[in-house]
Amino acid sequence: MAMDTTTPAAEQGTDHAMAKRVLRKIDRRLIPLLFATYMLNFMDKTILSSASVFGMRHDTGLVGQQYSWVSSIFYFGYLGWVYPTTLLIARLPAAKYLTANTLFWGAVVALTAACTNFGGLITVRFLLGVAEATITPAFMFITSTWYTRDEIPTRTGLWFAGNSVGGIVSSLLAYGLGHVKDNVGPWRWMFIVLGCATFLWGFAIWTLLPDSISKAKFLTEEERQFASNRAVVAGTGATEETAWRWDQVVECLMDPKTWLIFGLELCTQIPNGGTQNFANLVIVSFGFTNLQSTLLTIPYSLITVATITGTGWLAGRFRQLNCLLIVAVVLPCVIGSAIIYSRAHIVLGVQFFGYFLLSTGPAAMPLAMSLVQANYRGVTKKMTVTAMLFLAYCAGNISGPQFFLSEEAPTYNTAFRTIMICYALAVLLALVLRFYLQWTNARRTRLEGFEGSAGNAGAVGGKGLDDDPDSTNVADMVNRVQLVSDDYEDVTDWKTPGFRYRY
Repeated sequence: MAMDTTTPAAEQGTDHAMAKRVLRKIDRRLIPLLFATYMLNFMDKTILSSASVFGMRHDTGLVGQQYSWVSSIFYFGYLGWVYPTTLLIARLPAAKYLTANTLFWGAVVALTAACTNFGGLITVRFLLGVAEATITPAFMFITSTWYTRDEIPTRTGLWFAGNSVGGIVSSLLAYGLGHVKDNVGPWRWMFIVLGCATFLWGFAIWTLLPDSISKAKFLTEEERQFASNRAVVAGTGATEETAWRWDQVVECLMDPKTWLIFGLELCTQIPNGGTQNFANLVIVSFGFTNLQSTLLTIPYSLITVATITGTGWLAGRFRQLNCLLIVAVVLPCVIGSAIIYSRAHIVLGVQFFGYFLLSTGPAAMPLAMSLVQANYRGVTKKMTVTAMLFLAYCAGNISGPQFFLSEEAPTYNTAFRTIMICYALAVLLALVLRFYLQWTNARRTRLEGFEGSAGNAGAVGGKGLDDDPDSTNVADMVNRVQLVSDDYEDVTDWKTPGFRYRY
């Protein structure tokens, strides 16, 4: 296994000050860009809910389940494009590809204001799904490219929190524009303003986001080499100059953890698809006005932001906590949905409390994404499981709104019974996944004869980094080995000795 050919950069020591400087530079450049983009990404989803109570349903003549289909059709577009786009993400320059998607996405959002009927709405919503299918898979690829396995959960939590901050900004935007009295109508202004802002943001991505580590002009040549070595030693491997490999696709499909994560994502996204699009209608059913319902989504979003960032930090700090954190954020949702389902026998204040218990549920998705980013090696395998994650995401969000039956308004009993069952299944799957990953780690240690680590990339420099498996010091990890040419090969987690799973 040992190799005697080293890369020149691997022979250079790295001081701790430079390691901190490089991470700080990466954070300052990437996180604000990803956060702001994700904020806009979520705003066009929540703005639909606001538009629904500010005249959109009336002006476009929506009846029966048509609004549910306007909500769901977005995910058909997403579903159709998510796998092709995961193939392209690893092959095309990240900044340029994201820019093209963002410009298209912004234009589609703005054009929603021109819709006058059901046919127009489902057309633009389908195209919006196509436009947005690239965003989250690309962000997952970027995060796993630039960050170590210990850093991935926290950074994912930070940019994913843009989701809920977007919900807050969207609510404030809807509240402000909800007072507009003109021939255009407040709901149309919501889409015009948001679409134009998104389109302009595309140019910021073009200017500021580097295509790869090797093309990051905000880093010096020495810093770029260290950033690359970080990914090889303490991350999930190199991601540049890799080819699509069908053997990795097969391995991904044979991997039990792939299907457990798929099931977990499906069970958390069926509830998400419904509550995201019917939030304002549910709040109105508690007796609040349209404007009040818009403002009341703000504290809901604040709880979600705190939950996402807090659990993301904990998952990054503790390598054996991820699945338990999923259980912790999902259990309140089981209780909350049970309360709302039984609302006929419960006082209004408790019903409203039950609704707010659902606010922790969205934190399950970034935790599941972190498991994918940190537990898979091999670019093709990683992008395949990413596509599967978002197939489940789409399936859940397509079906979720369909459980909100128009004839059951405003209580939506079928919907909240389904939400309760799905979240309960998610708890079970998270515990099974934790047990499986624990068992797999123990089995690999027994077969390989050394401890391995869930904090580094496995065996590099021809040996396993097992002398301190709990180490979190990236500079020490890089300095401890001489990287050999094989370390830059595109190898999966199954075929990497010393690679242990976070759970």
